[in-house]
Amino acid sequence: MGNTATYDDVNLILRLYEMRREERLRQARDWFSKSFKIKSMDEFNKLCPPSFDTNAYYRMVVTYWEMVASFITGGVLNEELFFQSGMELLFCWERVRDVLPEARVAFGNPGMLKNLETVATRYIQHLEKNNPGAYEAFSARVRG
Repeated sequence: MGNTATYDDVNLILRLYEMRREERLRQARDWFSKSFKIKSMDEFNKLCPPSFDTNAYYRMVVTYWEMVASFITGGVLNEELFFQSGMELLFCWERVRDVLPEARVAFGNPGMLKNLETVATRYIQHLEKNNPGAYEAFSARVRG
């Protein structure tokens, strides 16, 4: 994939936006933004016990953004174009990054959310290159 975005990239971004408007995913994203502010697996297990809606909401949000990230790491979606409107991916990363190392051990999955981590890292680099200080300000707002 070259650096030039295509109509296919635009159509995929629009389709991903449509998916985000689905009612259950909207509820999950709303819960995630308001309530998922954990720093440890102990906090995760209290907030998101198996078979609770909160666990389903967590999984819906993070797997959605992991899927989107996989399109970028797989070369299917133009990264630069996505970075112009995909800040919610970085929001998701900010919310999971502290607990992820512990979660990877707890679930025996060292590659858990690896695409999300990869794209978030590149997004941070993109922000710092084009808008120095923007990531730091964003992270401070999201992490409180």
